[in-house]
Amino acid sequence: MKKPLLSLLLGIFLCYNSQAQENYFFPGEKFDPAVPSPSEFLGYKIGEWHTRYDLIVKYFEKLDELSDMAELKTIGYTHELRPKIILTIASANNMANLKEIRLKQLQLADPSQPKPEVSGMPAIIHQGYGVHGNEPSSAEAAMLTAYWLLASQSDLAKELRENAIVHFDPTVNPDGRDRHSHWANTNKGFPPVADPLDREHNEVWPGGRTNHYWFDLNRDWLPLAHPESQAKIAWYHTWYPNVTTDFHEMGTNSTYFFEPTKPYGSENPVVPRKNYDDINVRFAKYFSKYLDEIGSLYWSKEVFDNSYPGYGSTYPDIHGGLGLVFEQASSRGHVQDSQRGEVKFEFTIRNHVRSSLATMEAALDNREFMHDYLREFFETAISEGSKDPARNYVFGDEFDDNRNHLFVQFLMDHQIKVYENTSDLTLGGYNFKKGKSWIVPTSQPQYRMVRTMFEEVTEFADSVFYDASTWTMAHTYGMPFAAGPSLKLGNQIEDNSPKAFTFPEDKAYAYLIDWADYFAPKMLFDLKEAGVHVEIVNRPFTSQTQDGPVEFAAGTLMIPMGFQKMSESNVKDALKTLAAVNHQQVYATSTGMNLEGIDLGSNLVGTVTAPKVIMVVGDGVSSYEAGEIWYLLDSKVGMPITKVNSDQMNRVNLYDYNTLILPNGNYNSFSESVVEHLKDWINRGGTVISMKSASLWLNQKGITKESMVERGENTDPKELPFAVRSNFEGAKEVGGSIYMARLDLTHPIAYGYRRETLPVYRNNSIFVQPSKNKYLTPIRYTDDPLLGGYISDTNLELLKQSASLIVSPVGRGRVINFYDSPNFRGTWYGTNKLFLNAIFFGDKMD
Repeated sequence: MKKPLLSLLLGIFLCYNSQAQENYFFPGEKFDPAVPSPSEFLGYKIGEWHTRYDLIVKYFEKLDELSDMAELKTIGYTHELRPKIILTIASANNMANLKEIRLKQLQLADPSQPKPEVSGMPAIIHQGYGVHGNEPSSAEAAMLTAYWLLASQSDLAKELRENAIVHFDPTVNPDGRDRHSHWANTNKGFPPVADPLDREHNEVWPGGRTNHYWFDLNRDWLPLAHPESQAKIAWYHTWYPNVTTDFHEMGTNSTYFFEPTKPYGSENPVVPRKNYDDINVRFAKYFSKYLDEIGSLYWSKEVFDNSYPGYGSTYPDIHGGLGLVFEQASSRGHVQDSQRGEVKFEFTIRNHVRSSLATMEAALDNREFMHDYLREFFETAISEGSKDPARNYVFGDEFDDNRNHLFVQFLMDHQIKVYENTSDLTLGGYNFKKGKSWIVPTSQPQYRMVRTMFEEVTEFADSVFYDASTWTMAHTYGMPFAAGPSLKLGNQIEDNSPKAFTFPEDKAYAYLIDWADYFAPKMLFDLKEAGVHVEIVNRPFTSQTQDGPVEFAAGTLMIPMGFQKMSESNVKDALKTLAAVNHQQVYATSTGMNLEGIDLGSNLVGTVTAPKVIMVVGDGVSSYEAGEIWYLLDSKVGMPITKVNSDQMNRVNLYDYNTLILPNGNYNSFSESVVEHLKDWINRGGTVISMKSASLWLNQKGITKESMVERGENTDPKELPFAVRSNFEGAKEVGGSIYMARLDLTHPIAYGYRRETLPVYRNNSIFVQPSKNKYLTPIRYTDDPLLGGYISDTNLELLKQSASLIVSPVGRGRVINFYDSPNFRGTWYGTNKLFLNAIFFGDKMD
C-alpha cells in the first residue's frame, strides 16, 4: 500500500508545482489538461534545473504525439550528432494544409509569380532560441511558449493557432547547450549559491557559448561553415518567415534589451529603411507592453549590432522578414547576485516567454502588412538591382577548381542565381576564362545578398563596431571578381557537382599535382597516410604530360615512382583513388627532364615531411581562433591535431612533434622550464606557428627579435566629455576589416598562389615592422591596402608600415608569425592555404 500512496503524493506535488509554474509564467490562464506542461513532463519546475537538450527534444516529441496541431521535424544534425529539430504548431486545419501554405509563402517571395491574395494567408513566425549554449533561459522559454500556444484556452492562443504557423527551434546550438547545462547542474548547490564568484557561474574554458568546434554560431548564418547553420538556412529558404526571433543573454547587472538597435550605426546598409523606421517601431510597442505588465526593466535603441549579415537577427532582415534580437540579464546558473538583487533563472525565463508571446501577437496583428512587405522587399530588390551601375559580377579563379566549386555552391545555398560565363573576358584587371568563371546578375530577387557577397564598403555612419565591420564574401574566398556591364549569360547553374578528372593510365616516371587547388593539402596528407613518398618542387617548371606541355608553379607535388616502398601498382591505385575522392587532377610524365626550368631530380626538389602538429588550447588562449584551426584541419584536411591544455605544457615533450601552434592568446602562465624547453626545441629545428599576440609573447621572451612599428606623437585632445569615452576610444580599434596584401610568390608560404595580391582579414591593432632580413617578410600590405571595413586614419598609416606575416629564424628552427586571421570563422578559403603551407612546408621557409 505504500507505493500507491507515494505515487499519489508525488502526483499531487507535481500537479501543485505545475499550477504554481503556470501562474508564474501565465497568470490567470487556463490550459488543456490533455497537454502536459514542461514541469509535468520533466518532473521539476522550469528554472529549477537546466534542461538537457535530449529532454527538450523528448518534450517536443510528446507534443507531436499528443496533438494534431503539432508536428516535429528533424532538419539536420550537429557535429556531435544531436538532432536539429523544428516543432511547428498551428490549427489542425492549417497543419493538414501545411504544404500548400508553404508553397503560397514561397510564391509571395517570388516576384516572377502572381502575387497571392494575402488576406487569408496565416502569419509565418519562426521562434529561434539559444544560439549561445551558455545563454540557457531561452530554450526553457521555448518549451513554455510552445506549451502555451498548443494548450492555452485564451482567445489570443486560439487566434494564433487559426491565423499563424509558428515554428519553434528550441536550441540553435545543442552541443554548446549541453556543455553548459552539464556544468550548471553539476555545480549547483542546495540551496543554490548566488555569489558571482561561485564555480557554478564561472565555466571552465572554452565554456558553453560555442559549438563543438568552439565557433560562435550567431556569426555563421552567412558563412555556413557548420551543419547547424547549413540545416537552418536550407530550412529557412523553404518558408521565408515573416518574423524570426533570436533570444540571447547578457551581463547579470543589465536588464532586458529589445529592438530597435542603435539607429544607423548598427544597421545593415542593404536593408530597406522601412524595416528600421516602421516595422521595428511597430513591434517594439508590443514588447514594452508585455514587459510593463510584469514590471520588468528594459531598454532599446542602444549598442547592439544589427549590421553583420551572419546574425540570426540580421539575416532575416535581408530576406524580406523581420529579425528580432532579445537580450536578457543572465543568471549564468540558477541564481546570481546583481546590482538589483538576486537574478533567478526562472525570472530570466519569464522575460523571454513574455517577449515570445509579444512577438506572436505583433506578428498576428500585422499579418497582412508583413506579407505585403515580403512581396515588396523582393520586388524592390529586382528593381534596385536593375538600376545598379554594376549590372553583373563576374568571378572565377582559373587555377583552383575546387575553390570555384565551393564559392558557387555557397552562393547557391543563399539562393543567389549564378550563370555560366560563355566567353573570355577582361574586367577590373582580371582575366576571366570561359569555363573557369561565372556571372551573377544584380537584377534578381536576391540582389541584396548579391551586394553582401561582392560590395566593398569603407564609409560608415559609426566608427565603433561590436563585430566585423566588413563581410565581402568574394574576398573571403580569395576570389578574383569584378563588376561588369550587361553580359550574355550562359545557363543557370543547377547542378554544381565538383569537376571530375581522368586519371592517366600509361606507365609514369613520376606523377605531378598542382598545389594551387584548395584540396591539394588534403591530397598530400592522404598520400602520406597511405605510405606514398611525395616530394615538392621548389621552382617553376614545364613538363611533358599526358595533356602535352604543362606549366607548373613552385610548390608542385611530385610522386617519383622510382623511390617508393610500395609496389608501382599499389602507388598507382592509391593515387587514383585519392585523386577521385579529393577531386584532384593528376599529371603523369615519362621523363625527369623538363621542357623548361629545373629537372625533377634537382637539388631544389625535396621530400615533404609528414606534419606532427600540437596546438596549445585552454586558459589564456582564444577558443575562437583555436577552434578555427582545429576545424580547418579536421574538415578540410582530415588531419588529426593534438590539443594540449596550457596548464599541461610542462608534461609535453615537444620532440615528439615537428610543429607547435600558438593561437592568439596570453602565454604568461608558462613556467620558465616550459619556456626553456620551447627555446631548445625551436633551436634544434622545430617550427612554431604563432598568431598575433602569441607572436608578441615570443618576442617578449627573447625567442624572436622583431620590432614594433613606432607610433607617432599622441594627437588626442587633452580634454573630452566623459560621455564620449566609449566612442572615442572604440574608434581606435581595428574591428575586423579586409586589406590587400602582396605575396612573394617564390616563398613557400605563398605556394599555390598565382597572383601577387591577396585579400587578408585583420581584427587587431598589432603593428610589427617587416623583418630586418629582406627575404623573410613574404606577405606585406600594398600601398593602398583598405578593401573594406573601418580603420582610423592613424591605424591605416601604421598598417602600411607593417608586415602581414614574418618568418623569424631561431637556430635551426623558425617562428612563422601571422598578424592577420587566415582562418577567420571557417570561411577564409582564400587564405587557408597560407596557414596550411606553414604546416606542410614550415621547415623550408627560412
